[in-house]
Amino acid sequence: MNKVLELKNIHKSFPGVLALQGVDFTLREGEIHALMGENGAGKSTLIKVITGVYTKDEGTISLNGKEVSIKSPQDAQKVGISTVYQEITLCPNLSVAENMYIGRTKSAVQNWGKMNEDADKILQSLDIPAKATQQLGTCSIAVQQMVAIARAVDMDCKVLILDEPTSSLDEQEVAKLFKLMRDLKARGVGIIFVTHFMDQVYEVSDRITVLRDGKLVGEYTVAELPRVQLVSKMLGKDLDDMADIKSEAPESQVADSAKVIEAVNLSSDQGIKPFDFYINKGEVNGFTGLLGSGRSECVRAIFGADRVTSGVVKKNGKEIKIKKPLDAMKAGIGYLPEDRKIDGIVGDLSVRDNIILALQVMKGFFKPFTKAEANKFADEYIKLLGIKTASADTPIKSLSGGNQQKCILARWLLTNPEYLILDEPTRGIDVGTKIDIQKLVLKLASEGMSVTFISSETDEMLRTCSRLVVMRDRKVVGELKGDDLNQTMIMNTIAGGASDAEA
Repeated sequence: MNKVLELKNIHKSFPGVLALQGVDFTLREGEIHALMGENGAGKSTLIKVITGVYTKDEGTISLNGKEVSIKSPQDAQKVGISTVYQEITLCPNLSVAENMYIGRTKSAVQNWGKMNEDADKILQSLDIPAKATQQLGTCSIAVQQMVAIARAVDMDCKVLILDEPTSSLDEQEVAKLFKLMRDLKARGVGIIFVTHFMDQVYEVSDRITVLRDGKLVGEYTVAELPRVQLVSKMLGKDLDDMADIKSEAPESQVADSAKVIEAVNLSSDQGIKPFDFYINKGEVNGFTGLLGSGRSECVRAIFGADRVTSGVVKKNGKEIKIKKPLDAMKAGIGYLPEDRKIDGIVGDLSVRDNIILALQVMKGFFKPFTKAEANKFADEYIKLLGIKTASADTPIKSLSGGNQQKCILARWLLTNPEYLILDEPTRGIDVGTKIDIQKLVLKLASEGMSVTFISSETDEMLRTCSRLVVMRDRKVVGELKGDDLNQTMIMNTIAGGASDAEA
């Protein structure tokens, strides 16, 4: 297989940080190559060097055996390197065709008929379910990703970089994207695939390159690198934690403990069918189901983030009124939301201000904490959770995704809740931080806190939860615990092939 892209001895440093130290990387023609590593391993920096966003300090970049100089994204595009980012950078108010050809018209006048005809040909050849004249904003996120890829392919790209392309997609949309990736691979396009989803790496990739702390750990074929070894190489240590983490769960005492929170016949204006729910003191349970099944909507109803249309919530057997999130917070309930960028962090505020925010809301903004109190709280949780930040004054938006997530977790732990809801607490963060958060959840439960844990990754749910509520189409369809708590039973229950409790 021809080497389409080859990087040798790449160095890149920033003030006080050696971001890349002598990294080699090779991409072959017609190959899907996963780039793996924890947050801060150097993946993003390497991608930015390849695409000309950053200029390398040292080393060489070659395309098809010839050394090239890439000093800007325009240089990268000219030599056939295209990137599709996690956040789609197209214009939703324009048509699909306009997005594919924007900025590429060479003549003074645009031939709209030919543009739409050419766009439709490309869409059909790549089996993308969209029409050239359709407004892009009316397409699903998956189709928008595919349109961005189609634009890159039509610009005759030899190297396609996909940076977390599946983070906002459900399983069916991921399958469509993978089909497109395989089609492009068959045409000889070399694809660099950056993702945190290990299952997806093994489903679609041919090779894996692992980075750690800005250095190359190695390049491997998928067949020669079992998952446990991949995690071990990313972390730089043998990983017994993954297999043994569940042993830390205090299951024995959960069965006999009292119900802390109950929901009876609860439904919301988000289409959730009436459901019953309870959690015991010191228990970790969870909601599972496909994307869109209603997992998040159930906990949002309990927390008062969505308007409740029927049912009641009880705490320690007594009905409580929760009409808004502040009511839930005062009742001892904390909620880490699914989308940390929209509902979680306040980007321009410091790490300190983000950590104390929920407690300050409960206390009231007319009774602000003193600087000394705020510093004490922030320093305590920065240390407790191992948050990597230059100082408590650092704007939270400059932290990595995993460290932002730890700050939001610190915010809710500071309120000392009896019941903590964690909705996708490990999405988009590295494996090491995931394990830290899973271990912390089990530690909190052992100290008597009740935790509801929601994750798209089933194996993560099985490692942390002693009971799972299964959902389908915004309805509870089963509950699994004990010997039934396994991947097969979850899939069967979602599909309706097992005990369909309320279907």
